[in-house]
Amino acid sequence: MAFDLQGLADAVAQHGSVARVVIAGFAGSSPRELGADMLVWATGQSGSIGGGALEFAATARAREGLQLGAKGDWFARYALGPDMGQCCGGAVSLLCEVFDAARLDALDRGGLNEPLGLFARPLPHTGAKTGANIAAHSLGLARLFDRARAQGVPPQPQICDNWMVEPLLRPGQPLWLWGAGHVGRALVAILAPLPDIALTWVDTSAARFPADIPPQVVALPAALPERLVPHAPQAAQHIIMTYSHQLDLALCDGLLRHGAADIGLIGSASKWARFRKRLQAMGHSTAAISRITCPIGTPSLGKHPQSIAIGVAAAVVHNTKRVSSGERVATG
Repeated sequence: MAFDLQGLADAVAQHGSVARVVIAGFAGSSPRELGADMLVWATGQSGSIGGGALEFAATARAREGLQLGAKGDWFARYALGPDMGQCCGGAVSLLCEVFDAARLDALDRGGLNEPLGLFARPLPHTGAKTGANIAAHSLGLARLFDRARAQGVPPQPQICDNWMVEPLLRPGQPLWLWGAGHVGRALVAILAPLPDIALTWVDTSAARFPADIPPQVVALPAALPERLVPHAPQAAQHIIMTYSHQLDLALCDGLLRHGAADIGLIGSASKWARFRKRLQAMGHSTAAISRITCPIGTPSLGKHPQSIAIGVAAAVVHNTKRVSSGERVATG
């Protein structure tokens, strides 16, 4: 999980004052992972720290904090059993911070470190010092920052010497989805909310897309989708599920020539047998063709569009975690 500065800025621009609640730590069971967050404003909210009684209580307290501006920040530890009446045996620490436009503008002078890719600030009411040279206030922070510089990787969300440290959200792993049919729509519904995936959706006309495309999804209608292949990042994953086998084949051919992190193709075993022969006739080697996974999905889940989408989405999420390390995982 990471600090989504742009998402927070968009929410502040729309709602004026927004409280961000993040899971800062836990012991035992936790409804979400470290860094999971939600945004709360006067009339609504987005994101989740796990739902249930904990989220209900945190939302109510965050709305109280909205009335106080920056003085509405708080840090609290909740024992899920005694405090929330839940069966979980864990304790969760939450950090709530209230942001408006002025506070966002001040972030680059107090905790936001773009070169290191992180956001660090003292926990409310702990007496931790703040200032331009953050690491000078703490040996632990200095070591944490040194490791980030040496490894070139920002630290995971954590509390260090009464400071909350979070990596900044970076652009997501590009995923190009070719086809806006039933399975394509089901897959977008699953993947679009994930912050570490940058989804581009292609089909032959605007009329083939649903009316309610998620705002974070880039929809590209193109009469000849195969002509968009050179514009796709070579690090992108690709899922091909158009209405036309001829178009599917053209996309497979184009993507193998262009380069791709992973290619998944919807279809049956017999379709894939024919495609392998045709791709070989087009000059592709057996090794190159093996970079395409077909059929995609998890057959045991069934052939319902949502069932196929669930299997494909699971593989995409695994791939997203591994593509940056150079590993490859079959898309289905």
